Amino acid sequence: MELGKFFLAALSLVLLLGLAQSFEFHEEDLASEERLWDLYERWRSQHTVSRDLKEKHQRFNVFKANAKHVHKVNQMNKPYKLRLNKFADMTNHEFVRSYAGSKVSHYRMFRGEKPATDFSHGKTEDLPTSVDWRKKGAVTGIKDQGNCGSCWAFSAVVAVEGVNQIKTKELMPLSEQELVDCNSKNNGCDGGLMQDAFEFIKQHGGITTEKNYPYQARDGTCDSSRVTNAPLVVIDGYEMVPENDENALMKAVANQPVSVSIDAGGKDFQFYSEGVYTGSCGTELNHGVAIVGYGATLDGTKYWLVKNSWGTEWGERGYLRIQRGVEAEEGLCGIAMEASYPVKSSANPKMASSSKDELQQSLITEKQSPVTGVDRRLLELITEVVYRPPVAGASRRFQPWWT
Repeated sequence: MELGKFFLAALSLVLLLGLAQSFEFHEEDLASEERLWDLYERWRSQHTVSRDLKEKHQRFNVFKANAKHVHKVNQMNKPYKLRLNKFADMTNHEFVRSYAGSKVSHYRMFRGEKPATDFSHGKTEDLPTSVDWRKKGAVTGIKDQGNCGSCWAFSAVVAVEGVNQIKTKELMPLSEQELVDCNSKNNGCDGGLMQDAFEFIKQHGGITTEKNYPYQARDGTCDSSRVTNAPLVVIDGYEMVPENDENALMKAVANQPVSVSIDAGGKDFQFYSEGVYTGSCGTELNHGVAIVGYGATLDGTKYWLVKNSWGTEWGERGYLRIQRGVEAEEGLCGIAMEASYPVKSSANPKMASSSKDELQQSLITEKQSPVTGVDRRLLELITEVVYRPPVAGASRRFQPWWT
């Protein structure tokens, strides 16, 4: 019975998520204020949005303009479609401020010239026609940065997770929050650069797991205790991809997932749903993402496969296909302007043994050699008192596992 209830609850959740991701409307829904209000209420109920009366009227005006924009674009013969997603009652200014706030161009100006590095993937020849690192097991699930400009951390983590899996064959979700809290050269929820994140990981002996240091979507105080005797993934540095060179970027992506910056401020970008994005955008780099593959559609349109950090409702279940091989040397939305990837040759450190592990190892050793009655009883007492505290109502006596 309980199992049946669990499956019903799980099915309901799946259906609810499916409805939220497939919010659709038709031209008649835009025909009058009354129909638009009904559409807005339906959108609000699916996204559990709560507003007071005054703000509700203001947000309705925003929603109405966005709904008309989405409908207008979808009537055009474009290779991509838009959808009223969770950003539907946000102005484009609010959206950019909240979700495209990495300010890459801003921080790059403060840092000065990009660092000169090797480009080891430049020697790659005979590139495959398509690459998808998801199919090779090098990409974790889609994450959501929330209302925090930490996309730089998510971008860097995708690249490190990828190279770690390629080198170790183990896919390990890593901690964006550690970078947000502890990488002082970057600015947490106020943006940053992926190269500074790579440098932090190298200098601090690795990055811990997402499970060990979970994401909070806000700035916090660095908790070094979370990385002490914790699983770590190390890298040996990073390399920059030659800027404004999509062919060089293609060589890098053929070898591993790559961190890139883009201009994500376009209104079409805000509501992107599916297809190959060819919309208008500038080169004011404000959002960090990661390229995890490339390919071409059946009609020959070339694209980059991009992992975003806005949850699964946005885009193609969290991913973006954006046009590759455009006339502009910087690539569409500046995707070829600031690309980098981590370098890894060192093995990840093994976790240090705990005192309990060391005691158990000593007990194993004692089992293999003569032990006096006094010594054995002493070991029994130490283990019982320190590591096996009695449960209320239970006997303290137990059979030593080493006998």
